[in-house]
Amino acid sequence: MKIRRLNINDYWELIRLWSKAGLPFKPKGRDSHGSIAKQMEANPDFFIGAFENEKLIGAVIASCDTRKGWINRLAVDPDFRHRGVAKALIAEAEKALRRRGIRIFCALIENSNSASKELFRKCGYVEHHDIIYFSKRDSNDV
Repeated sequence: MKIRRLNINDYWELIRLWSKAGLPFKPKGRDSHGSIAKQMEANPDFFIGAFENEKLIGAVIASCDTRKGWINRLAVDPDFRHRGVAKALIAEAEKALRRRGIRIFCALIENSNSASKELFRKCGYVEHHDIIYFSKRDSNDV
């Protein structure tokens, strides 16, 4: 397995991966080619892919608000799960965030996603039950 920074040339493979992994995406909004290109340009170190024989088998997008780092859009091809791909991607995202001075790492996980919750526990993350997540969206595409 090889881990490297993703670039806009990997866009269609990223979309394929998200689809195969069952990760929802917004192709007319935040996940459009143009939007991803802008995000990659602003934070190129935050788009990380895992490759096996030049095939994208896993990806993660990191982000930060200068106080906390976020592990977002973690996806692994179902044919390559349980091989350490997700753990390696989380570690790489943490490294990218540390280079920005971030020392707090967070992930939002749907309560029903037991596999992801267990993965993050194994990576040293602590589940908090005292936080309620609120969001407001200008549209369904963002």
